Amino acid sequence: MKTILMYLGVIILTFNANANELKSLNLNPLSKEESKVIVNKGTERPFSGKYYKHNEDGTYLCKRCDAQLYKSNSKFDSSCGWPSFDDAIQGAVKRIPDADGRRTEIVCENCGAHLGHVFEGEGLTDKNTRYCVNSISLNFKEKNLLLENKKAYFAGGCFWGVEYHLEKLDGVLSVDSGYIGGKVQNPTYKDVSKGTSGHFEAVEIIYDPTKVSYETLAKLFFEIHDPTQKDGQGPDRGSQYLSAIFTSDKSEQETVNKLIMQLKAKGLQVSTKIFDADTFYKAENYHQDYYKKNGKAPYCHAYVKRF
Repeated sequence: MKTILMYLGVIILTFNANANELKSLNLNPLSKEESKVIVNKGTERPFSGKYYKHNEDGTYLCKRCDAQLYKSNSKFDSSCGWPSFDDAIQGAVKRIPDADGRRTEIVCENCGAHLGHVFEGEGLTDKNTRYCVNSISLNFKEKNLLLENKKAYFAGGCFWGVEYHLEKLDGVLSVDSGYIGGKVQNPTYKDVSKGTSGHFEAVEIIYDPTKVSYETLAKLFFEIHDPTQKDGQGPDRGSQYLSAIFTSDKSEQETVNKLIMQLKAKGLQVSTKIFDADTFYKAENYHQDYYKKNGKAPYCHAYVKRF
């Protein structure tokens, strides 16, 4: 009995140590779909991933910790249905025996995120190696992107329409739909749509401040939705659809307040709320680029010049 208790104690201490180590890494929040693969070692459907046919020049990063994993010049088309690389950045990817006893699993050396599996001896490239990686485990940074890229967070009703308009602005590098401001960790669309989780439907914008200013982003935000509507946006009613801006510093707060004062001076009763930036949870994949994927236009977001 003492021996069993001793082993249990070792297991608990190891688990706590690993949990504390992961907490100290400042990991990115994951959606339920991402957690199924990255944490629970699942596999996304073949030919469905964002990066399967991706050919831009840059670096692929770990979705959970942003560690650099693969350079684009090591990527090749293996026709397997998942992104394939014949080399990894030195020290970035760890190989461990898979639970099935046959394959070799690959994980991020930095945070242990599940990436996929590695195969050798297939003769597909000169390096004779294929890192078979789930797209959902990856992010991508273009070669010419600056490290000083910034983020902005806006909520203005259904995130499909906000994303549609803001991603067209020159200098905006990416726009993701998601959830922000609530009290539930890793919320799903079902959680948020009930209106009880406290989250807003919002977008996270990554932009190059040398090409577009925060003020320009905020101005466009006020011009693509009705900032005077108090109960939602268009036909979408509820707390998750309210107009809000989540600012990251004093400069952003001052910019937003200045623009609101300008709108009020024009007679607009602005109801947009201002909050400090909070944890942003990326929405499910089927919400990303919704209008682009479906060939439609926003039903409750339209540009109206206000500045």
